[in-house]
Amino acid sequence: MKSQNKNLSKGEPIFIENTREKLIHSIIYFLANTKYCFKTKLFKLMYLLDFYHFKQTASSVTGLEYFAWEKGPVPKDLFEEFASPKEDLSQCIFIPKTKDPDGIFRMRPRCRFDPQFFSKRELNLMEQIAYIFRDAKAEEMIEVTHLPNMPWDKTIRYKGEYEKIDYFLSFDDTEESLSLDEARERIDGIREIENIFR
Repeated sequence: MKSQNKNLSKGEPIFIENTREKLIHSIIYFLANTKYCFKTKLFKLMYLLDFYHFKQTASSVTGLEYFAWEKGPVPKDLFEEFASPKEDLSQCIFIPKTKDPDGIFRMRPRCRFDPQFFSKRELNLMEQIAYIFRDAKAEEMIEVTHLPNMPWDKTIRYKGEYEKIDYFLSFDDTEESLSLDEARERIDGIREIENIFR
């Protein structure tokens, strides 16, 4: 479903999918609220946001698909877009073409984070993740995304490296997790609603 929103920099109306706005503003949020937020750490933060949210609600926040690369889960489409950013992304986030003298692609927000695109649950989850990993470097986060029997680990073990990580692998028997049946029901309900408004 598409909604009419204002271009963040120019104020002219354009059509953008809400997930695209959530993607861009979640990047802005993590860049502004954590240290050492370079590409690898950013990807790990986005993965945690999407998979924990899916575990609780059967929907991701950003709509990204993640792949099991050696150093952890990578949103391949976003990784590739960073090489040649779309206009809406480059208007909101400075993405350098080359590494700085320290060998880092140092991104930074070009506009303010806008919470209007997010639910309270999404905002709370972003805040919790940013708080927990505020001072962590990417290398220190590897352990979290590589935990045994978690989605990245299961994908590497059963499908192999570079394979897509299935969001359904996030479900478990903890209290905060939906059951597979509940998740399927919610997803079917969302699809029905989307079909009505198409």
